Amino acid sequence: MKLKTLALLCTLSIATTGCSKMYLSSLESIGIAKRDVMVHRVEKARDTQEDTKEQFQTALEQFTSLTNYDGGDLEKIYKKLNNEYLASVDQAEEVNKRINDIEDVSSALFTEWEAELQEYSSASLRNKSKNQLRNTKNQYKQLITAMRRAESKMQPVLKIFKDQVLYLKHNLNAQAISSLKGELSSIESNVSALIAAMEQSINEANTFIVTIDKKG
Repeated sequence: MKLKTLALLCTLSIATTGCSKMYLSSLESIGIAKRDVMVHRVEKARDTQEDTKEQFQTALEQFTSLTNYDGGDLEKIYKKLNNEYLASVDQAEEVNKRINDIEDVSSALFTEWEAELQEYSSASLRNKSKNQLRNTKNQYKQLITAMRRAESKMQPVLKIFKDQVLYLKHNLNAQAISSLKGELSSIESNVSALIAAMEQSINEANTFIVTIDKKG
């Protein structure tokens, strides 16, 4: 299947980030168009955002459970919390990479599409294709805006997570945990805003995938 081949090629890509013109050309030589690459990358970004949403929810649960501390190994608790923080950082970086990958291939796709409009001999078909391009660009803009908005909401959460982890590291005592309780509402509020933005972005991705598939 085309998408299976695409997934394999994305894994084996000679480009470390994004996709070069040479890479896209090599895909097209075996029948995989830029549009297919774009759909695949939107799907990957959507799935990564799903994983990221779950990771941040898990991290929030760990912070919440910490405020209910009633005894135990604080060093062990700190390490567990730090692991959740680091996992959240990794997911945030993966989201950024996936969005960059989409922007890379979309730029190539739209540039090619614009150039090929001049190749039509039929004015009516040219106008039809031009309208499709405009609509696709508008939908793409909505998608990327939603993805970048969701991404921007990760950093405030990560900063709070980092502060709490560092404070706990330097003050492994019950008093330190007690002082962290005052930050819980801020953490919950920021994570809630992030989750909402993530869900909107995921919905935009699903809509974009369905729409562009219909045009294929």
